[in-house]
Amino acid sequence: MEWVSRLIFALIPTEESYVLVMDRTNWKFGKQDINILMLGISYKNMCFPILFKMLDKRGNSNTNERKELINTFIDWFGKDCINCVLADREFVGEDWISYLNDRQIKYYIRIRNNFKVYLTSKQKEITASHLFNNLKPGQTRQYHKIVRIHNQLCYISGTKVITDGKIDFCIVIGFNKPEKALDTYKIRWQIETLFKAFKSNGFNIEDTHLQKIDRLEKLVILVMIAFVWCYKIGDYIDTIKPITIKNHGNRLISVFKLGLDYLSRLLLSKNEYNPLNIKCFSFLSCI
Repeated sequence: MEWVSRLIFALIPTEESYVLVMDRTNWKFGKQDINILMLGISYKNMCFPILFKMLDKRGNSNTNERKELINTFIDWFGKDCINCVLADREFVGEDWISYLNDRQIKYYIRIRNNFKVYLTSKQKEITASHLFNNLKPGQTRQYHKIVRIHNQLCYISGTKVITDGKIDFCIVIGFNKPEKALDTYKIRWQIETLFKAFKSNGFNIEDTHLQKIDRLEKLVILVMIAFVWCYKIGDYIDTIKPITIKNHGNRLISVFKLGLDYLSRLLLSKNEYNPLNIKCFSFLSCI
């Protein structure tokens, strides 16, 4: 696993620090639950897979499993290159937030609306959503005084949104800089795009009949490499023949899908299809 992670890390353009995104994807084949905890690196509206752990159970990950991924990343690439860690409402809990706080790892994590928040400055406890009840939909608020959630000190920010016609809140806690919490947290969706590329919008990994954990691990590693390969090819094609932008501002095709389609046609044609004369195999070189 280490050599694959180092390969992918080397293929990502060098930056001073990286936004890490943690999430979990799962599906069921027969009676077998397939559950993957993934850590990715945000880059240009996409998320590169860097580490993962197969969970031999159904349901949420636990603190030790999350810590294992972060500790491994730090061992291999160092803590100084971590800008922050993003995660959704599944990734909460006293031990987990304590782990991040104690190591001064910056984070922005969404919490549930009904979480209890202790306002240290007022010495009282309220429900998280009550801090943002009087906002209009789309308005945001940053609470600039430290609060306590699950016995852990943090900052809190939130916005009122409309979800399926109903009032909802997006409430995010962080290690620092609450004014950046909501905008930074938006990047988290990039790992959902990665999972779509792994599944229905790319490699259809859910169609595998593999059930043994060790074989599934090997398959995920291969898909990680293939994903980065396709993205790098698509990114290169986009520089010489830019992707069409539709009227609403979205691309006609994603960079990953562009690379996947090109590479698929090239391989299926036994190298006869290569109109742009791209040396596709060179994109897997870190030299």
